[in-house]
Amino acid sequence: MQEKLEKNKQEALDALDKIEDQDALDRWQSQYLGRNSVVMEAFKSLGTLSKEERPLVGKAANQVKVALESASREKETQLEEQRITESLASERIDVTLPGRRTVSGNIHPTNRTLREIYRIFGDMGFRIYRSREVETDLVNFQMLNFPPHHPARDMQDTFFIKSEGDRADNPLMLRTHTSPGQIHAMQEHTSKYPDDPPPIRIILPGMCYRYEQITSRSEVQFNQVEGLAVGKSITFQDLKGTLSNFARRMFGQSAKTRFRASHFPFTEPSAEMDVGCFLCGGKGCSVCKGAGWLEILGCGMVHPTVLINGGFDPEVYSGFAFGMGPERITMMRHHIEDIRYFWANDLRFLEQF
Repeated sequence: MQEKLEKNKQEALDALDKIEDQDALDRWQSQYLGRNSVVMEAFKSLGTLSKEERPLVGKAANQVKVALESASREKETQLEEQRITESLASERIDVTLPGRRTVSGNIHPTNRTLREIYRIFGDMGFRIYRSREVETDLVNFQMLNFPPHHPARDMQDTFFIKSEGDRADNPLMLRTHTSPGQIHAMQEHTSKYPDDPPPIRIILPGMCYRYEQITSRSEVQFNQVEGLAVGKSITFQDLKGTLSNFARRMFGQSAKTRFRASHFPFTEPSAEMDVGCFLCGGKGCSVCKGAGWLEILGCGMVHPTVLINGGFDPEVYSGFAFGMGPERITMMRHHIEDIRYFWANDLRFLEQF
């Protein structure tokens, strides 16, 4: 047995010298130090040997095992050093090459449009007014001249909110438009100046929610920018001048505008404003559907009932209001055909802006 162990040791060391990679070393360790190796079989056979042979064979087997394990560790260290050397040679860094550009975040395309809207109306003397997103039926509809069961409510499918207590006549909801902010702003203004309130000019940006089927043109949530101006002797001419000025600043000084009669319960008279298609120059294209015009907002003179609900006397004060969708404007400016891109967080889309 001792001769067999010595022969196996020499055979293992000769085989170890020829090993050049870790996989071969793993196979070598399994063959010469594994469960079925000659060394381990020698340890297993000790119980069958005589008392005289047992210590001699045990000592010889242990010496062979220690020698092979030591040689295996040396080979493993050698292979690791060789791997590091090869890696340094093949992955050497050329410090003369230009560095890689640091990738940083950017402003969302909708926020770009919103900031531009803020800047334009800020230059015209409008202040930004923020209002809450959870509203009551009273403020979201009734004070804006949407009485219960009014057919115009069907155009604004609503997310209602469950609440404690009996609110059957005035349920809570996610606002369907930013127009309720008009009521809050006017009531706050008239409560501060009850006798002779000065003019008010504000824009009310914020998120709105409607229970609609998600398509390339509609989402359940969207941004909106409301505008409101109330004072003495404000006319529809002031409305047209303000919004035409906005269009020229937003789309270029050569932008053309037109106003078409429409209807909104909280304004009278009401209109929709179109801007000449800036992609085709008014000649007609797929974006403007051949009409040469793009609808960008709704507007009108504030209804007397809404003025009263806000604390203004309609016999003394008048005003105009308007509402626009930043996503819609962004889609038209950049020829974006699907509104869902704004909420998908797809970097391939966002990195284009």
